[in-house]
Amino acid sequence: MLKTSLFTALLLASVSLYAQEREVKTTFQTSGQWKPVTDVRADAVMVYGVNDNRRHPFAERMQSWRERGYETHFMTGIAWGQYQDYFTGRWDGQWHLDEGQKTMRGDTIWHGRMVPYIVPTENYLKYFKECHIKPVIDAGISHIFLEEPEFWARGGYSEAFKREWQDYYGFPWRPQHESAENTYLSNKLKYHLYYRALDEAFTYAKEYGRQRGLDVKCYVPTHSLLNYAQWQIVSPEASLASMQSCDGYIAQVWTGTSREPNYYNGVAKERVFETAFLEYGCMESMTRPTGRKMFFLTDPIEDRAKDWEDYKRNYEATFTAQLLFPQQNNFEVMPWPDRIFEGLYRKSATSDERARIPRFYSTQMLVMINTLNNMPTTDNKVSGSQGISVLMANSLMFQRSPRPVEGYDDPQLSNFYGLALPLVKQGIPVGITHLENTGYADTWKDVKVLLMSYANMKPMSPDGHHDIARWVSEGGKLIYCGRDDDAFQSVQEWWNQDGRAYRAPANHLFELMQIAADAPEGEYAYGKGKVFIIRKDPKEFVLKAGGHNELISTLTKAYGELERRDGFTLRRGPYLLAANLTAEANEAYSSFLQTMRPDEFFIDLYDPSLPVVKKKELLDGQQAMLYMLSSPSATQGRSAQPKVLAAASRQYDEQTTIRAWHGSYSFVSKSPAETTNVMRILLPREPRQIDISEEFTSSWDEPSHTLFLSFENNPDGVPVSIKW
Repeated sequence: MLKTSLFTALLLASVSLYAQEREVKTTFQTSGQWKPVTDVRADAVMVYGVNDNRRHPFAERMQSWRERGYETHFMTGIAWGQYQDYFTGRWDGQWHLDEGQKTMRGDTIWHGRMVPYIVPTENYLKYFKECHIKPVIDAGISHIFLEEPEFWARGGYSEAFKREWQDYYGFPWRPQHESAENTYLSNKLKYHLYYRALDEAFTYAKEYGRQRGLDVKCYVPTHSLLNYAQWQIVSPEASLASMQSCDGYIAQVWTGTSREPNYYNGVAKERVFETAFLEYGCMESMTRPTGRKMFFLTDPIEDRAKDWEDYKRNYEATFTAQLLFPQQNNFEVMPWPDRIFEGLYRKSATSDERARIPRFYSTQMLVMINTLNNMPTTDNKVSGSQGISVLMANSLMFQRSPRPVEGYDDPQLSNFYGLALPLVKQGIPVGITHLENTGYADTWKDVKVLLMSYANMKPMSPDGHHDIARWVSEGGKLIYCGRDDDAFQSVQEWWNQDGRAYRAPANHLFELMQIAADAPEGEYAYGKGKVFIIRKDPKEFVLKAGGHNELISTLTKAYGELERRDGFTLRRGPYLLAANLTAEANEAYSSFLQTMRPDEFFIDLYDPSLPVVKKKELLDGQQAMLYMLSSPSATQGRSAQPKVLAAASRQYDEQTTIRAWHGSYSFVSKSPAETTNVMRILLPREPRQIDISEEFTSSWDEPSHTLFLSFENNPDGVPVSIKW
């Protein structure tokens, strides 16, 4: 490993230049050094891993990006990484492979060669802080991202885990596969271990950073709680939003997570847009009440080998979904640009021929990510009935097991999707409320109806019940769905300990609202609000065709008339986002036709030719991002301020000169090498002269007063000068 002294010496000259931090709205992650083909022109780069590139030490990689004007941050895994020096004893003279997560058969769960998923012991954390956090802070890094704190549900059998069990619970380890209670207790401990690991690592980073004169910010890039529960992984998730040492998250949502099949109308299949919408909503709602910063991630490809058309179609779905959260405008524009721009993938689903990313797709992708640098927040709301939310809790992960648990069955997390998908499929932008956040006033802002169930999760403390009961008494409408007869209802928890003897946790909540324990299905009043009890588990709403009708009927009673649509729309500044939902069995969705007023035009940003058109028809399951612009009159046209409206590049050094009848507009365009730039530029009048250092094509659209340009990108910059 690179010695700290050398590590620091390589950077002393540049650290002072970055003492004044810039606002970072866009970022990406890479383990590589700067290259012309990966210069995506985000605000920041997260340089991955101290030991993750043997040819180029971390200091060298970081410096290569700084020299290109990037804010440089650090990312590494907390549950896995290039930490062989710890496992093989080079750090402290002792082997630590026994600290890998192990299955019931005693097999280590590997992330790579000699890289197990880790049981984060105190000794491992000591190594991690000393060898991975300290040196990057010495190098001047002030933003640390520790990603994917993951403990597999099928893990929990290693000697290291057994020792942690004894320390945490005070009694000997119990095999998790033997009972529902053991499963719950095992997963609860896994959750605790990574909460502790992140808190210790972040607290150390902040304290050591202060000693070095740095205000260190700490973030957790993580899959959504929804995805981790579905993939049977345990992670701290929502609890980190109130951890004092944690400054925020990256929401790792992409095609690979969102294409996980779920049930609706009795059919299990991929519903990428709908699932992504729920995943982003799950992440956004974790941090909104606590004020933590959140970056939304999308990925133009995914880990699984597919074809370029599949990647493009699902990228549009996830990209649109992330933009339907109007107060969120920080983004990780892509992970691993090296594999996106240089990887070889199938040309089509029917071909085995592999090729690098097609030019039309790289152009479209660059247009999309460059919109994120200027994406505004807005007070506008997504179309559809507002104020309906589904309750979630971290314990959603505790009832997940790779082996069937007697007395419990939740196929494809249907007890969550049973409450959420029927609403999304009706064009209702259902929100998420986290049980861990009910004590924050902002959690309840604008929530009119809350849907909840304890079929797939359990409350970890009674506090949330008091908050829910208070909200109902003040006029909230609660719909509780559940038979409350699953095997996890009787696990060792607060509702059946220390003098409490509730058969099921919901009975404690009902008692607070003066409703009888095990109350039958019906409608109940409490204070100014109402409680609607449906004695069915939510999975019953989606595991058979038409099963959701009862839920929608009850929701209509609680909410009033619902605004049902076949899609979603949102206006964010000049951008219009639209998504047409995929029609399912027994549904008659028509195509979503978006027709603008006669005096409006828009640029289709999902078309690499950036056409100016007046209407957009979205067929089944399609999405769109449109740039809205009014048609300038002759007078308005002469006074229009030149502006790049859309481009597959980022612009620098813009200069404008406007006189009575002529003027000029110039800038430098930068984007990765081996990609094609397209631009749509607003101008007062048709240009008389265009000067570009590269060969280019151009066309003028008189109704919109926009110029189309196309030329090859260059990360060193392409000067563009336009005169009229």
